[in-house]
Amino acid sequence: MANISTAQAKPPLGVGSLIGESFSILFGKFLQVFLVAYGPTLLGLLLSGALLGFGVIAGTAAPDIGGAGSAIAILLTIVISIVTYGITTALLVQLAYDAKLGRQIRLGKYLGPAFAALIPIVILGLVVGVLFMIGLALFVIPGLWIYAVFSVLAPAIVIEKAGFGGLGRSAGLTKEYRWPIVGAILLLILIMTVVELVAGFLIGIVSTIFGSVILDIVLSAALSTFGAGLGSILIALIYARLREIKEGVSVDQIAAVFD
Repeated sequence: MANISTAQAKPPLGVGSLIGESFSILFGKFLQVFLVAYGPTLLGLLLSGALLGFGVIAGTAAPDIGGAGSAIAILLTIVISIVTYGITTALLVQLAYDAKLGRQIRLGKYLGPAFAALIPIVILGLVVGVLFMIGLALFVIPGLWIYAVFSVLAPAIVIEKAGFGGLGRSAGLTKEYRWPIVGAILLLILIMTVVELVAGFLIGIVSTIFGSVILDIVLSAALSTFGAGLGSILIALIYARLREIKEGVSVDQIAAVFD
């Protein structure tokens, strides 16, 4: 009976509230989010375009998958994507807490903690990415569950300076809340799919009018920035909610590490 009561008393993650608050922060601080995320995203796409071909990145050409050179280019592109994710997430995690607390956005102050956390985020992000892809190959759901287990890796490294212990810290924080996190991820994917369909249609019209591959990449980077911004903010809020539930730590206490 005690176990049943404990299970029933477990506070909810509050997926709907987290998604709603993520949108509120994104649109409330849209310019700042855009400034933080667009640069790394565009640079990542341009570097990937230099490796694979700009037409491939823009979606107007098929990748060449033959030969060792192509395999290396694809591998480097994956690394670039992970580095880009690491930088934007490490920056936006900090921005999200300042925005949630109604504090001034301090872009310059985010750089130090972000770059200090970059190496473990990139290396561990690569490990999680491999596990995620293996999980996706096993009928999708295991991949989403793996992602949920390690979903708060970046905030744990940036906020707590967990370093390479970030995997264990994330696994500990997400325990008992992984399926709600999967639900949040699926809801975010659904929202972004609708946004990308509409935006992709508009980008296609612009592409037809101007016929510029570089313009396609610039616009695609803007769309990717929207997705990266929303996703990073959601992860930051999930991390904060988990620490509130499990450790009684408030958002202002979390954000205080940057003061």
